[in-house]
Amino acid sequence: MAYGRAVPGSVQSIERAAAILHVVAGSGGTLGVTDIAEAVGLAKTTAHSLLRTLLLVGFVQQDPATGRYALGSALLRLGSSLDANELRARASNWADALAARSGHAVRVATLSGEEVVVVHHVFRPDDSAQLLEVGTALPPSSALGKVLLAHSHPHTGTRSGPRPPAALAELAEVRARGWAADRCEPGLGGIAAPVRGAGGLVVAALGVGGPVSAVFDARGVPRPLVLAMVTDAAHAVSRELGSPGA
Repeated sequence: MAYGRAVPGSVQSIERAAAILHVVAGSGGTLGVTDIAEAVGLAKTTAHSLLRTLLLVGFVQQDPATGRYALGSALLRLGSSLDANELRARASNWADALAARSGHAVRVATLSGEEVVVVHHVFRPDDSAQLLEVGTALPPSSALGKVLLAHSHPHTGTRSGPRPPAALAELAEVRARGWAADRCEPGLGGIAAPVRGAGGLVVAALGVGGPVSAVFDARGVPRPLVLAMVTDAAHAVSRELGSPGA
């Protein structure tokens, strides 16, 4: 579609703003105003004006260090208003299968404000005592937390202050590669991947947790089979939710 020319019956400025949002969403926060203008076929001044308005309403945000644009938290909140019961229902079969195949506990989490909250939990398939973690808040440094923050508002701060450069760099890496890992608890590790909704936005994170030696190799790298299981399950749940391209 030629976004510089309005479709009959449409509002041109809204059509152009929608085109910009599509480009920003697909870029993963890697484009500046010149790149965005070229992608949608608009003059740079026109694209800049539209981006300024989208910034004001929180639909995009700009990295002050690089000038690049990402989807804003206001738009992401609209796109992530998926009912937790529906998410659990859609994720249940795939989470159960992942636990059975991997031998690890499986969690699905979403953001509630700034908190990473477990909305679905499948016990690891053994006879050990386990506690149901639905409703539990996880640390942002968990694999699930990193995935959610990387696709939410990584360039902004939290109530406790701005994110340090190292944290921003890690979130950018998570966003680019499509998964996150952690060793938040002694002897335990986790791997998580994003779950996308019908609009293509990340609405949840799905991951496994288990002994470090089972999740990572001797170099501290996620074991390929476990990583593939996690990303495949996350893609499968995304397809269940109607995500395009999942």
